[in-house]
Amino acid sequence: MRFMRKIAQSGDARTMNEVRNQVINVNSKAKRFARILSAMGGLAAASALSAQTVPDDQTPDAGLDLPKNLQIFGKVDPNVRRPTAIVNNSVITGTDVDHRLAMVASLNQMQIAPDERQQLKLQILRTLIDETLEIQQAKAKDIVVSQGEIDQSYDRIAHRFNKTPEEFDAYLREIGSAPASLKRQIEGEIAWSRLLQSQVEPFVNVGDAEVNAILDRLKASKGTEEYHLKEIYLPSDDRSEQQIVATMKEITEKLKQGVPFENLARTYSEATTSVRGGDLDWVRSEMLPASMVNAVQSMQVGQIAGPVEVPGGFSLLYLVDKRQVLTADPRDAVLSLRQMTLTFPAGTSEAAGKAKAQELATASSKLQGCGAVPAVAQKIGAEVVDNDAVRIRDLPPQLQDIMMKLKVGEATPPFGSMDQGVRVLVLCGRDDPKGGTLPSPDKVQAQLEQERVNLRAQRMLRDLRRDAIIEYR
Repeated sequence: MRFMRKIAQSGDARTMNEVRNQVINVNSKAKRFARILSAMGGLAAASALSAQTVPDDQTPDAGLDLPKNLQIFGKVDPNVRRPTAIVNNSVITGTDVDHRLAMVASLNQMQIAPDERQQLKLQILRTLIDETLEIQQAKAKDIVVSQGEIDQSYDRIAHRFNKTPEEFDAYLREIGSAPASLKRQIEGEIAWSRLLQSQVEPFVNVGDAEVNAILDRLKASKGTEEYHLKEIYLPSDDRSEQQIVATMKEITEKLKQGVPFENLARTYSEATTSVRGGDLDWVRSEMLPASMVNAVQSMQVGQIAGPVEVPGGFSLLYLVDKRQVLTADPRDAVLSLRQMTLTFPAGTSEAAGKAKAQELATASSKLQGCGAVPAVAQKIGAEVVDNDAVRIRDLPPQLQDIMMKLKVGEATPPFGSMDQGVRVLVLCGRDDPKGGTLPSPDKVQAQLEQERVNLRAQRMLRDLRRDAIIEYR
């Protein structure tokens, strides 16, 4: 499960979420860059000083026509002039790294600690190297992404942020990035996608026998547990176990602070799933390493476990959901709900808030069906919102067990907070799920083909890294 930047499925750029959470990876060799940063400023200053102190009588010997009292226009930026890495003669500068880091941090709403910044720079450098290799290989195969295509994708991303392209340009500059950084990312995505479409996908075949074998295994697995997992995987190739465990503890702390798991997976994970936010999709026990099985079987939905030792490294696991194969799951029931919400003005004391919450609890416990909700809500000053299509499994884990036990017309206990308001949900109707059905042969075939394309893409990128001439500065 080594790192691979997942390809786009079409010539378009990433979706808004993918752009917000671009994949970055680690390359320890880039640490060499940090050691010469301080020297760059001194070298640049020395060069500027020499240029301004050349006597007039030396100018003819130099073959130049230089004024005696010259004026320098613009600032000397050593990060622009000095490369961080040269990839097959293509330069990646410190400015490129800083621009991408600023974009990742801002769009992820990340507060980067000083001790984390260098690590993230190294990870981003690896991403930029891969991006460069992908574009170079596409051009070698006569695949060129036009500027018009890049601009169209850029404009669509700006629109998703409710900005015009010009406003989005200004926004990127304001956060310390640049439009060119995102456009370079877009170019890499489109180029790599088209390269795989022409060089890999035509040679991937899935036979009917393979599809039928999978369908047969699904039938045989009916009733067994399967799990929807997300992972953050770190290989142990060039790091000690203590370093990996320490990194995963830092990640766990960020999760406790409310950073979404998928954001951290895209930033830290080095598995092929990282571009999908670490999503492993639905898996059964026999598809997982024994250490993962032991962890997952003891987890509840919504819990995190790890670090778990797996072949080649360690994983941090998040159990999104679980179900039984081809079996009706009570949490697939679709509910019709009415929500009553009490909000509190700023400055409301905790005692007053608890009193209002108790009033809501008392009123909701005496409800006689959903038809009585509007009158009760008006009496206690609550707002009412209806939703006729909510799956139990889409509710927060704390509410799922409660909703499965409720009868039509009953309400949940109050939940919420002083800041966001206190709510109750009233069950107005329930459509129980039908038995599970087998996926279609076409769906199984498409999934197998995509897995094989991804695997070959991973190998291709690994070979490009191996054969490239990369010089770190």
